[in-house]
Amino acid sequence: MESKKQIRYILIVVFAVVFCPLSGPATAADAPDTPTAKAPQPSQNAKNMVVVIPCEGMIDDGLHQSILRRSEEAIAMGATYIIFEIDTYGGLVKAADDISTYLILELSKNVHTVAYVKKKALSAGAMISVSCKDIIMLSNTTIGDCAPITMGGTLEGVEREKAESFVRAIFSRAAEANDYPEALLKAMVSRQLEIFRVKNLKSDKYEFFETKDLPKDPNRYDIKNKELVVKDDEILTLTASKAHEYGIARAVVDNREEAIAFLAKRDGITFADHVPILKTLWSEQLVRWINSPAVMAVLVMLAMLGVYIELNSPGLGLPGLVALICIVIIIGSKYLGGMANWVEVAIFIIGIILLGVEVFVIPGFGITGFLGIVFIFAGLFGMLIRNPPGDVPWPKTEFAWDLFLDGLVGLSFGFVGFLCLAYLFTRYLPKMYFLRGLMLRPAAAGEQLPPSITTAAPRSAGININVGDTGEVVSPLRPAGQARFAQATVDVVTVGEFLENGTKVKIIQIHGNRIVVREAK
Repeated sequence: MESKKQIRYILIVVFAVVFCPLSGPATAADAPDTPTAKAPQPSQNAKNMVVVIPCEGMIDDGLHQSILRRSEEAIAMGATYIIFEIDTYGGLVKAADDISTYLILELSKNVHTVAYVKKKALSAGAMISVSCKDIIMLSNTTIGDCAPITMGGTLEGVEREKAESFVRAIFSRAAEANDYPEALLKAMVSRQLEIFRVKNLKSDKYEFFETKDLPKDPNRYDIKNKELVVKDDEILTLTASKAHEYGIARAVVDNREEAIAFLAKRDGITFADHVPILKTLWSEQLVRWINSPAVMAVLVMLAMLGVYIELNSPGLGLPGLVALICIVIIIGSKYLGGMANWVEVAIFIIGIILLGVEVFVIPGFGITGFLGIVFIFAGLFGMLIRNPPGDVPWPKTEFAWDLFLDGLVGLSFGFVGFLCLAYLFTRYLPKMYFLRGLMLRPAAAGEQLPPSITTAAPRSAGININVGDTGEVVSPLRPAGQARFAQATVDVVTVGEFLENGTKVKIIQIHGNRIVVREAK
């Protein structure tokens, strides 16, 4: 906990410097929601359309965006019922909450939503399921177990209660909106709840109560025969039969066709024979895969490694191209996934430009390079938080912090992988016959290199080259390349000029292995 707070304090300073000036007045995204059109009522005479939307795998921001797109497409097709086929172990609470909010507050006003549990609806999958008007489960499937967890640690004490209270509120909202037993839904989140089933003598139906809320009127409830259904040390997970018995699942069926037939019979309507299935696009699947922490760590590692090799090799080549491709993929996937806005992308690109100016134009390393690095990291960290362009990208809830720190862990793994590979490449790549051209090997102390080419400091290599010497370009300087001075050919870099072979150049600075030249007028 203390380490997490220290990380937050450090990040506050960096983000305050870079992003605070960007905060402005509320944008259109902050405006109150406009009233939504009333949901079309199912017709007993005309045939109604049902559309199926599969929801499988990890629940993340990519799935949230995909559900929004496919739901709008279903409404445009004239759907009156949308069946969400659920098969997931769960995922991000923030993404599940976004989906739940959309289903309850927006989509339910336009269509009748149904969760069809095809295999399992666990954790965040249960949250999405109970946010639909109806839950229909395939035989022998399961639903429940939505206790919040965090990557790299455990939630205890006040932290656990903060996390659970937020998730319990989401389930309570769903229970109120869709008429599910609230006590049972809350027991899917917290272990400390003891739930009893008590028969209402007047309605002849069973109701569920927490221990503290047990009724005391024996004339209305059969208190003596109350049944303990959830112990105070367990998280509720139900099979299809139990979910149906307890009133969470409306029906248990053997296939999708039976689910549709159940809805038609219960609501007294007729569905069209054709049932469209709106699957995720390959591009949506690709964006979700790229945004996973493991793939993002690999992309960050390859981008940094490409830049490192490019800076240690003459000219511009394959490593630089690989780094550029990785950077474009990282930014593009974050933007398409809704995690990055145009401000964060602009800050990241400005950082790259500043760092490029420092490396290729301005000799040495100074304030420009430092600002470039700050802007790159600020832009990259901002892409780990969903926020409008006018807001400071800063986590505002405990779950936002967990999501941000989880993304930070992925970037950290990428950085550690880069350090390990950079060490191995520096040590062994120059010795490999086919790959040694990718990285130049500095001369060891006291080593006499052949006079044809050197990358070590001129004096340490036994070659007398000084500031003010003139020579001739032997490979194009764009801006790095090679030039010949007397009998030695050395690696040089210009101050931003592009010079062709045969151009006369003059040494203006020498920094260790780095020889800076300009055209000799």
